[in-house]
Amino acid sequence: MGKLLWEASRGKKCRCVMRKFINYVNAREGQSIRSYDQLHAWSVSEPLFFWNDVWDYFGIIGSKPFNCSFKSRLYFKDSVWFPGAKINYAENMLKHMYGEDEGIVFRGENKVRRSLSRDEVRHQVVKMAKALLDAGVEKGMVIAGYLPNLPETVIAMLASAAIGAIWCSCATDIGPGAAIDRIGQTEPAVLVTTDGYYYKGKTFNVLPNAKAIADAIPSIRKVIVVHYAGSRLEGFDADDRWTTWEEMTAPFKGEVYHFPRFPYEQPLVIMFSSGTTGKPKCMVQSAMGLLLNQLKELGLHSDMALSDSLLYITTCSWMMWNWQAASIGLGVRLVLFDGNPSYPDHSTIWKIIEEEKVTIFGLSASYIHGLIRDNFVPKDVVDLTHLREVSQTGSALSEQGFNFIYEKIKQDLFFNSIAGGTDINGCFAIANPLKPVYSGELQGPGLGMDIDCFDEKGNSIRDREGELVCKIPAPSMPLYFWNDEGGKRYHNAYFSVFPGIWMHGDYVTISSVTGGVTFNGRSDSVLKPSGVRIGTVEIYNIVENLEEVKESLAIGQDLEEDQRVILFVQCKDGYTLDDALRQKIRTDLRTKASPRHVPAVMIQVSDIPHTHNGKKVESAVTNIMNGRDVTNRDALANPGSLEEYIRIKATL
Repeated sequence: MGKLLWEASRGKKCRCVMRKFINYVNAREGQSIRSYDQLHAWSVSEPLFFWNDVWDYFGIIGSKPFNCSFKSRLYFKDSVWFPGAKINYAENMLKHMYGEDEGIVFRGENKVRRSLSRDEVRHQVVKMAKALLDAGVEKGMVIAGYLPNLPETVIAMLASAAIGAIWCSCATDIGPGAAIDRIGQTEPAVLVTTDGYYYKGKTFNVLPNAKAIADAIPSIRKVIVVHYAGSRLEGFDADDRWTTWEEMTAPFKGEVYHFPRFPYEQPLVIMFSSGTTGKPKCMVQSAMGLLLNQLKELGLHSDMALSDSLLYITTCSWMMWNWQAASIGLGVRLVLFDGNPSYPDHSTIWKIIEEEKVTIFGLSASYIHGLIRDNFVPKDVVDLTHLREVSQTGSALSEQGFNFIYEKIKQDLFFNSIAGGTDINGCFAIANPLKPVYSGELQGPGLGMDIDCFDEKGNSIRDREGELVCKIPAPSMPLYFWNDEGGKRYHNAYFSVFPGIWMHGDYVTISSVTGGVTFNGRSDSVLKPSGVRIGTVEIYNIVENLEEVKESLAIGQDLEEDQRVILFVQCKDGYTLDDALRQKIRTDLRTKASPRHVPAVMIQVSDIPHTHNGKKVESAVTNIMNGRDVTNRDALANPGSLEEYIRIKATL
């Protein structure tokens, strides 16, 4: 059990959306629920009534039979949600987009600020939807984005949803090879891209990469270019498929559009796995399923409302992009940022938070740990009066990271660490305004998510590490995997270990005292020296707390019938991995964890490989150290870093 860091006042608890929802359920269903734990227990024991109440509480626009939200099937993934019901995702997202108040604000690294009123957001979505229909795009066709985090990215996704097309996206910092591996599998009809973007003070021309993508995917018949950091199509050798955003939408008006409505089986997006161990999986997710789960997570768990302004550090390669975009469905003012949040220094993003009066800020564990390493104290630089909530995800956050939030950002703050993943475009463990915040723990399970911690035999355990599982279906789980006839890949991804139970692939510990969830790392990256399971996060949380260490990476190298742990250490400037530091690491791991956590080998490196979302890539280095090939290097943000590990392998 971690240290108690924060708990909402009684007044805040009474005013939060979650409490209002409890009152709604009690009145409607004749319940006498008083606590969150009671609400959660009811939500997983009565999913039919729970999801039906979510629909009605948030006033989802559409049609549905009375009290018919869930039809169970023998096979978990074949369960049907809201049979007979129909909605349009974009219509629901735009229901608050009326008037002259700001709907979307864009802040670029190049100091540009753009503002779209709520009317402008709605009109742009309608204009693009009409333009896509005019170009021959039909329901079920795929529209791919290769874009920065721009307003047009959100608008294009909603326009796709408006006509029943399927959206998928990659950020422009992903190379063309990795982008082709992702979106090429889906055979898109349209590619929406940009002429350029800014990063760390440099301008990057996107058009050559976009052309490589368009030329490699024969299904693409229209390429739409959004102007940001280039010269549109001037001087570019483009064929007749290419057009600009302005040319595409100019002939159409944005006032009137009759949104067609679709059943639960209608896909909204295709999400991609990281692609660091092979071609990315293409997970197809439902418009209705995502709408329900996003409103639940954003509205109830994150306590968002019309009065809020949200900024999340993300790119459109990450599921958190979809999560932040969905906030406009609650009328939240969405502040988009594109670029490096720490360029030219760490104060950049915090000044934007101050200027835009952001109330909810989202970031990653790697970003927080970067602030800690550089001794940056946000509260000393900007006025954070308006900031009431910080949300963190991406990878496990150390206890030091939890403490940093309250010591260096703000004491009276609803901080929540959330986790789930791309697979469900949402969270298994999530924010909860009615629960306390303890260091090192996510507050608990999300409503409708019947999560548990299993040992190897499928027994439910507490206070020790096991597999994260979910025992009942949730509406945002994938409809299917793209090009997975018979569903074999889908089944093997989640249901092959515990039949009929979703196994997520994360090692967690659930506290019997607080109900909080601690994430210990991916189960496919767990270390097993002498057969003892060790989560790599357990090592990182200790080693990276040392003042000499910038970052570390732990992998297992197979040797005959056993495995040895190799720890790669990236030191801060001015430090080296000498004998004294090696001994310091050994002592800390032995005393703060166990002798099993002490690596057999420690090696200094100049860089740690990461995905474009900032996650460490243990799998690629594990492959190298075990003599296996590394595929899909374009999926890494810094693929050149692997050359150092290849040289090291030759010496071991």
